[in-house]
Amino acid sequence: MAHEDDPLEHERASWKPSPGLAVAVTDPVRNPELPPHRERVTDQDPAAMKRAVRTVYTLFYLSIAGSIWAIAAYMLFPIESGRIVDIRANNLFIGLGIALALLAIGLGGIHWSKAIMSDKEFTEPRHATRGRDTTRAAAIQAFADANEESGFGRRVLIRNSMIAAIVASVAPGIVLFRGLAPQNTPDHPHAGDPVYLLSHTMWKEGMRLAHDPSGEPIRAADVTLGSAVHVIPEELAELSHSDGYLEEKAKAIVLLMRLLPEDLIESEEKKDWSYDGIVAYSKVCTHVGCPVALYEQQTHHLLCPCHQSQFDVTDAAKVIFGPAARPLPQLPITVDADGYLVAQRDFEEPVGPSFWERH
Repeated sequence: MAHEDDPLEHERASWKPSPGLAVAVTDPVRNPELPPHRERVTDQDPAAMKRAVRTVYTLFYLSIAGSIWAIAAYMLFPIESGRIVDIRANNLFIGLGIALALLAIGLGGIHWSKAIMSDKEFTEPRHATRGRDTTRAAAIQAFADANEESGFGRRVLIRNSMIAAIVASVAPGIVLFRGLAPQNTPDHPHAGDPVYLLSHTMWKEGMRLAHDPSGEPIRAADVTLGSAVHVIPEELAELSHSDGYLEEKAKAIVLLMRLLPEDLIESEEKKDWSYDGIVAYSKVCTHVGCPVALYEQQTHHLLCPCHQSQFDVTDAAKVIFGPAARPLPQLPITVDADGYLVAQRDFEEPVGPSFWERH
């Protein structure tokens, strides 16, 4: 029990909180308010505002010019010639045109927002979000206010030039993608028909199978059990790039494998398509055309590394997993008098992706 003359007890009884401490605990943080508004040069000088407006729509028109130049460069420097100088000029000038088109749109939009649109600060109080008519009316009013502040509806020249620049900036992409599709010509009447093009490759009766890329013919006796050999037509190695080497190779590439003959499941009409357990299948995946190049010799499965489609080599390369929609086309093969592997004929169905319309 504390003594009545205890000085510590007397101090506890007489203690009171200081006024400053009470204010710090109970008063809320003071709102600093918005800083004083500083007007821009364009707000003070009408001539400066006119110059800013001219600058913005000039940038948008410059963007249109860049888009038009990209399209013109695509036509002026065709890459179909195969000459390296044309390919370099095509890439350079198309790239410069597209870069100018996009850069001018960006600079014009930034200058518009910095120098022309309203920049007055305002505070928007928080409120409950409810789908009432008053809320809908407020949203409509907000769009109207934004249109008024930005000048989008009022400044017709800027608005129309910006819309034209955005539309024009898409045109080079459309032209370039359109150029990826081959066009029919008198010399190549089927150039624009992917089904016809993928239905015919370089393979023909008696053409030897050759190693990719050396072009060395392959003897049946040299293909070991469990091996997988990358194959091209022998005549393909004699072509140059200007003669369509890559285009023909993309369709004719083949993967050659040797299994035990008793492991093969062959239909009656395809029993003579293989030779002593050696089978040849198109290397082009029937999903989107990636190269099927991974062979697992224990399971006899072919794997496409792009989207994981798997094909069973023992059973006519049927799809056993993944997005591919049909088996890999099989190349009928046999041997010639010298023991070299040769094609009996071309593939009997189109090679490549299944998304092309097929007859």
